[in-house]
Amino acid sequence: MEIILKEDVENLGTEGEVVEVADGYARNYLLPRRMAVEATEQKKRELKMQKKRRRKREEENREEAQKIADQLENNEYVFKVKAGEEGRLFGSVTDLDIVGRINQDGFDIEKKEVELDDHIKSLGVHRVPIKIFEDIYAEVKVNVKEEEE
Repeated sequence: MEIILKEDVENLGTEGEVVEVADGYARNYLLPRRMAVEATEQKKRELKMQKKRRRKREEENREEAQKIADQLENNEYVFKVKAGEEGRLFGSVTDLDIVGRINQDGFDIEKKEVELDDHIKSLGVHRVPIKIFEDIYAEVKVNVKEEEE
């Protein structure tokens, strides 16, 4: 029997996949648990249209993410902090500080998207990678300057 999986099934396939299984397995296990539906011609056409819409939506999201990444890379975020000898900071610039400053410019970035290995603890320009979309990253310039007293 040919079925369309409604969810991932181990050793069988992934959601949205059309697979051939034994009639008993489909009737007694997959269909009653609503893990699959019988693959009629109409359901196959619907599945094809859903996949097409999903691909289009993902492409639009990818384009939007690339625009955001380009805008972020053109900006420089300046932090004025107290520093001691040799440019060591009293405290640090954290990913939360960076997110707050970026979001002031109208972006919607979350803390988990900032891929900062460790807090910034020295003066100077630092490049901070931010994950915008699955494989789209922006390198933001963070300029840490000494606060003048």
